[in-house]
Amino acid sequence: MKYFKVLLLSITVMLSACGDEDKAIETDNPETVAIAFFDALYNEKDVKKAAKVCSPQLSRIILHYKSSKAVARHLFNMSYDKVTASPDSSGVKVREQFKDIAVITVYFDGMYDNQRIKDVKRLSLVQQNGNWVIDKILKDPF
Repeated sequence: MKYFKVLLLSITVMLSACGDEDKAIETDNPETVAIAFFDALYNEKDVKKAAKVCSPQLSRIILHYKSSKAVARHLFNMSYDKVTASPDSSGVKVREQFKDIAVITVYFDGMYDNQRIKDVKRLSLVQQNGNWVIDKILKDPF
């Protein structure tokens, strides 16, 4: 009976650990990938999760900075405590013209040091092996 309790306890611990894994980012839609990238970077503060949806070159650069604050400061010149990111709906037209390349404009609305900050960034995404990945951070058109 003692061994049964130990076995039951071990199985319970193993099954509860299975639910703690991070959810994978869906990569079948470029808008979803772009929003999930910025959410992982700014809200979850998880550089590794953000790098998973990037091309190998961009992923290497992002992982070089080691912290989400450093990536935000050096690559995007944006700092937020919490932010809401939303894609521009006109990006769908670009995707319809070029099936494996998408340029997504993302609008940001968030808080930093109790001040409301709005910003816009553009990303170039490419389709690799059926999954959308962020390939480049485009220059600000404004």
